[in-house]
Amino acid sequence: MATQQDLRERRRIRLRYQLRRKAGGRPRLSVFRSGKNIYAQVIDDVAGRTLAAASSLDKDLREQSKTGATRDAATAVGRLVAERALAAGVNQVVFDRGAYLYHGRVKALAEAAREGGLAF
Repeated sequence: MATQQDLRERRRIRLRYQLRRKAGGRPRLSVFRSGKNIYAQVIDDVAGRTLAAASSLDKDLREQSKTGATRDAATAVGRLVAERALAAGVNQVVFDRGAYLYHGRVKALAEAAREGGLAF
Protein backbone atom coordinates (compact mmCIF):
# COMPACT_ATOMS: atom_id res chain seq x y z
CA MET A 1 0.00 0.00 0.00
CA ALA A 2 1.41 3.38 -1.02
CA THR A 3 1.99 5.94 1.67
CA GLN A 4 0.95 9.58 1.42
CA GLN A 5 4.56 10.54 0.75
CA ASP A 6 4.84 8.02 -2.11
CA LEU A 7 1.69 9.35 -3.72
CA ARG A 8 2.91 12.94 -3.40
CA GLU A 9 6.26 12.03 -4.98
CA ARG A 10 4.57 10.26 -7.91
CA ARG A 11 2.31 13.27 -8.45
CA ARG A 12 5.31 15.63 -8.45
CA ILE A 13 7.24 13.49 -10.97
CA ARG A 14 4.20 13.11 -13.23
CA LEU A 15 3.57 16.86 -13.24
CA ARG A 16 7.24 17.74 -13.86
CA TYR A 17 7.30 15.39 -16.88
CA GLN A 18 4.22 17.07 -18.37
CA LEU A 19 5.67 20.53 -17.76
CA ARG A 20 8.91 19.64 -19.55
CA ARG A 21 6.95 18.54 -22.59
CA LYS A 22 4.68 21.59 -22.70
CA ALA A 23 7.03 24.36 -21.53
CA GLY A 24 8.36 25.33 -24.93
CA GLY A 25 11.39 27.07 -23.42
CA ARG A 26 9.40 29.15 -20.94
CA PRO A 27 10.71 29.52 -17.38
CA ARG A 28 8.97 27.62 -14.58
CA LEU A 29 7.19 29.26 -11.63
CA SER A 30 7.83 26.73 -8.88
CA VAL A 31 5.95 26.77 -5.57
CA PHE A 32 7.01 25.24 -2.26
CA ARG A 33 4.60 25.28 0.64
CA SER A 34 5.65 24.45 4.18
CA GLY A 35 3.59 24.45 7.32
CA LYS A 36 4.69 27.96 8.28
CA ASN A 37 5.69 29.69 5.01
CA ILE A 38 5.31 29.69 1.24
CA TYR A 39 8.04 30.16 -1.34
CA ALA A 40 7.98 30.83 -5.09
CA GLN A 41 10.74 31.09 -7.66
CA VAL A 42 10.97 31.55 -11.40
CA ILE A 43 13.51 29.05 -12.77
CA ASP A 44 15.13 28.90 -16.20
CA ASP A 45 15.62 25.14 -16.60
CA VAL A 46 17.71 25.49 -19.76
CA ALA A 47 20.35 27.65 -18.07
CA GLY A 48 19.76 26.15 -14.61
CA ARG A 49 19.33 29.58 -12.98
CA THR A 50 16.79 31.20 -10.69
CA LEU A 51 15.55 34.40 -12.33
CA ALA A 52 13.31 35.70 -9.53
CA ALA A 53 12.24 34.52 -6.10
CA ALA A 54 9.99 35.57 -3.25
CA SER A 55 8.80 34.07 0.01
CA SER A 56 6.74 34.91 3.02
CA LEU A 57 10.05 35.31 4.88
CA ASP A 58 11.00 38.44 2.89
CA LYS A 59 11.44 41.39 5.19
CA ASP A 60 8.59 43.44 3.67
CA LEU A 61 6.10 40.57 3.86
CA ARG A 62 7.14 39.40 7.32
CA GLU A 63 6.18 42.78 8.75
CA GLN A 64 2.77 42.76 7.04
CA SER A 65 1.40 39.44 8.22
CA LYS A 66 1.61 37.55 11.48
CA THR A 67 2.36 34.20 9.80
CA GLY A 68 3.32 33.03 6.34
CA ALA A 69 0.85 30.16 6.39
CA THR A 70 -2.23 32.11 5.27
CA ARG A 71 -3.84 32.77 1.92
CA ASP A 72 -3.18 36.48 2.40
CA ALA A 73 0.54 35.79 2.72
CA ALA A 74 0.42 33.58 -0.40
CA THR A 75 -1.30 36.37 -2.32
CA ALA A 76 1.40 38.83 -1.29
CA VAL A 77 4.14 36.39 -2.33
CA GLY A 78 2.44 35.89 -5.72
CA ARG A 79 2.32 39.63 -6.34
CA LEU A 80 5.96 40.04 -5.28
CA VAL A 81 7.30 37.20 -7.44
CA ALA A 82 5.38 38.56 -10.44
CA GLU A 83 6.84 42.02 -9.88
CA ARG A 84 10.38 40.61 -9.62
CA ALA A 85 9.93 38.37 -12.67
CA LEU A 86 8.70 41.27 -14.79
CA ALA A 87 11.71 43.29 -13.64
CA ALA A 88 13.94 40.40 -14.79
CA GLY A 89 12.26 40.46 -18.22
CA VAL A 90 10.06 37.37 -17.80
CA ASN A 91 6.36 37.69 -18.59
CA GLN A 92 5.41 34.12 -19.61
CA VAL A 93 5.96 31.13 -17.35
CA VAL A 94 4.77 27.58 -16.77
CA PHE A 95 3.17 27.05 -13.36
CA ASP A 96 4.72 24.19 -11.37
CA ARG A 97 2.53 23.45 -8.38
CA GLY A 98 4.79 20.56 -7.39
CA ALA A 99 3.00 17.83 -5.48
CA TYR A 100 0.40 20.22 -4.10
CA LEU A 101 -3.19 20.39 -5.26
CA TYR A 102 -4.30 23.60 -6.97
CA HIS A 103 -6.25 24.75 -3.97
CA GLY A 104 -5.94 27.16 -1.05
CA ARG A 105 -2.57 28.87 -0.69
CA VAL A 106 -1.19 27.51 -3.98
CA LYS A 107 -4.23 28.79 -5.89
CA ALA A 108 -4.04 32.18 -4.13
CA LEU A 109 -0.37 32.55 -5.11
CA ALA A 110 -1.09 31.61 -8.74
CA GLU A 111 -4.00 34.02 -9.09
CA ALA A 112 -2.00 36.87 -7.54
CA ALA A 113 0.91 36.19 -9.93
CA ARG A 114 -1.52 36.33 -12.87
CA GLU A 115 -2.93 39.63 -11.60
CA GLY A 116 0.64 40.89 -11.20
CA GLY A 117 1.27 40.43 -14.92
CA LEU A 118 2.64 36.91 -15.39
CA ALA A 119 0.98 34.87 -18.13
CA PHE A 120 0.50 31.12 -17.65
